[in-house]
Amino acid sequence: MPSTQTLVQVIKAELKSAGLSYAQLARQLGLSESSVKRMFASGGEMPLSRVDEICRVLRTDFAELAGRVAEQRPELRELTLAQERAVVADPRLLLVAICCLSQWSFEQIVEHYSISPAEATRCLAQLDRLGVLELRPQNRYKLLVAKTLRWRPQGPVMNFFRDRVMHDFFAGGFDGEGELITLVHGQLSPAAARELVERLRQLAEDFARQHLQQQKLSEAEKRQYTLVMGMRSWLFEGFRQLQKPRRLTRTASSRS
Repeated sequence: MPSTQTLVQVIKAELKSAGLSYAQLARQLGLSESSVKRMFASGGEMPLSRVDEICRVLRTDFAELAGRVAEQRPELRELTLAQERAVVADPRLLLVAICCLSQWSFEQIVEHYSISPAEATRCLAQLDRLGVLELRPQNRYKLLVAKTLRWRPQGPVMNFFRDRVMHDFFAGGFDGEGELITLVHGQLSPAAARELVERLRQLAEDFARQHLQQQKLSEAEKRQYTLVMGMRSWLFEGFRQLQKPRRLTRTASSRS
């Protein structure tokens, strides 16, 4: 991510930590809320003079923000085999890891699940040692992995979900509000398949962005959703057994 974009992300994080909305920041800066939103939007412009003004509102300085930009590490998009084995070996650790990927606070975790504060703290500390997150004072944390973390296709976590979770997930009717299940089969060129896979990745990232943007909503306004996507070159075994043997295309030399 370019340094300018990273700076904007750091400022957004600081605003969230300070509990300042765009509307409140706009009033402090003497701007309209729409102007502030454009400034923080992708491709928006934020001159250094404006950064200085935002620093004043946040009661910090540019040097401190610049230091935090320098601390930014590229997000990991895949864990090592050893990391996955450690995460899946302890069901409570796996639960806390999934909650952290969803940006849940420490307080939300202990409120929603039968996990004591001591257990939750232990899990966060272990995830810190594993390099999944950076644990900060008062059980705050910074994720070191992408929200759209890719679990290894044949790794310990995906095998756990295949063995223990998939049946439970697909047993639902998928007929509730905001629910969908569909199955599409067809023949594509490898290039077209790669293009579709990339679009599916973008959809997963959009799901993650929507989740983060709606963190400020109350619990009564939200419901738990899980998005599962898969695409592979495959034909059901029962159908494959009914296929006729493919005829070999005769070449010009064999016909002569």
